Amino acid sequence: MSSSRIFGQTLEVACIVDLEQTSESLHAHVELHGVEVGPGDRVIVHDAPTQVGFGQRRVVQRRATMVRAGVLRATAARLAGYLALTELYEVTFSDGRVS
Repeated sequence: MSSSRIFGQTLEVACIVDLEQTSESLHAHVELHGVEVGPGDRVIVHDAPTQVGFGQRRVVQRRATMVRAGVLRATAARLAGYLALTELYEVTFSDGRVS
């Protein structure tokens, strides 16, 4: 098994940062070009704007550094997600009568 598979791989990618603060929407999105983010991956967007005024939308192109998760980090992230999801399954059964 290669060391990049165990410890992760670092990639430099282009991205689009979309910020909006209007009465219709309040959001901040980042779209990476040519790669998909997987469980445990980390993304750092360089020189991204952090705020826009009310009624404004700002879309800019930036560079991002993506660190792919190694096998251990990806497995831990999947397990944490699964455990968080199973908390939602907590169900109680009752006959509808309150004593």
